[in-house]
Amino acid sequence: MPSRFFIATLVAALALLPVAHAAKGHAHGEGRLDVSIDKDLITLNIELPLEAAVGFERAPKNDQEKALLAAAASTLNNAAALFLPTPAANCAVQSVQVGMPKFDGGAHADIAANYTFRCANPAALKSIDTTLFKSFKRLYRLEVQRVGPTGQGAARLTPKQPTLRW
Repeated sequence: MPSRFFIATLVAALALLPVAHAAKGHAHGEGRLDVSIDKDLITLNIELPLEAAVGFERAPKNDQEKALLAAAASTLNNAAALFLPTPAANCAVQSVQVGMPKFDGGAHADIAANYTFRCANPAALKSIDTTLFKSFKRLYRLEVQRVGPTGQGAARLTPKQPTLRW
């Protein structure tokens, strides 16, 4: 069984690899999800273009746009509703960190979020469903990299295929 240090190092290394998403850079409607499974912990790191969540990539111009940003942040802070590990694994949210854009210049704005789940029965963990596509209709693809006790892999999640399986 790999150690947490090994898994963390491997996830960091995977993040540096030139995958198709990174090679193209920021693309509207496309996000990235890195999944690390180590013993009873699941760590999920996600990057989404702000446009996929709210329809714009700049500071909000009015109350309606401010409300859209607040709603997106609220949705992203509800990890238990966004990510659904195999029910038999009995996983619970341990931590949530959502970084909304600061709008301090630049042409593109991204959202970064990190989630940690702890599973009471990690041997039963076989998949993770996501409701991100239902919450953010402009999101049409998540490029996923996964590392865990069964090895590493890559997948593409879409509105029609929102489940990561291994």
